[in-house]
Amino acid sequence: GQSSYDSKNNPDLYGLGVAENVLTIAYENGVNLFDTAEVYASGFWGAGVAAGPGCDLSPPFLPPFFFFSSRAETERGLSRKHIIEEIVRAMTYVINQGMAMYWGTSRWSAMEIMEAYSVARQFNLIPPVCEQAEYHMFQREKVESQLPELYHKIGVGAITWSPLACGLITGKYEDRVPENCRAAMKGYQWLKEKLQSEDGKKQQSKVKALQPIAERLGCTVAQLAIAWCLRSEGVSSVLLGVSSAEQLIENLGSIQVRRRGPGAPGCLVGLCRHYMTQIGNTICARWG
Repeated sequence: GQSSYDSKNNPDLYGLGVAENVLTIAYENGVNLFDTAEVYASGFWGAGVAAGPGCDLSPPFLPPFFFFSSRAETERGLSRKHIIEEIVRAMTYVINQGMAMYWGTSRWSAMEIMEAYSVARQFNLIPPVCEQAEYHMFQREKVESQLPELYHKIGVGAITWSPLACGLITGKYEDRVPENCRAAMKGYQWLKEKLQSEDGKKQQSKVKALQPIAERLGCTVAQLAIAWCLRSEGVSSVLLGVSSAEQLIENLGSIQVRRRGPGAPGCLVGLCRHYMTQIGNTICARWG
């Protein structure tokens, strides 16, 4: 995820060299989806990576870059001033002009996505193929309860983000907020307050309780959490927000936890029903 390198708010923390190294390792390990957005550092980071030395990621592996520097209210995502039909027509035009192959939504409700699909069918336009949604052990409602119906009815998949809940599930915030982590960055005071809240402390207790399960599976809690996110049939991809090559390599190890085994397609050898039940009981337990 590009937001891990927001040079606008944190210019000295992560450089383009680190970003290019992470991109190269990800690409060499089979990653073929990179998340970019015009709101990250006003497009500066993405433009730098696209033109950076030694960064040769060609289509179809890297989605096209679109940057909009205006700060008008109507250009900050979906506002009420936008009409869904206009968006569907605009995305259809972008695809027909060869600037993109598909389009999707981000933080749309199931009703809005269904409306976009209906508009596309009514006017012979191109419907969205995916929804980008937050999904982790402590944020489950939308991906598990709302999106599956769309997946089965119209084939809309989920590209999920924040599988580690902004780092909370790694356990690094258990005692304090370390320096040079996201919660200590400028502009992330909301995250620090969330971590130090009563709910945040309860969630950290649950993360600690997941450690024995991860040890029995021979993985870290972070790898366990990412593999857990990949278990849903409607999840097409999980976006990782990493700040170092070491962190990326560890996160990619979650694929080994989620190995396909004999039986039903998508069977999780590591995360069998026994472990899934244990994880479910842990994260749904009431503490305090």
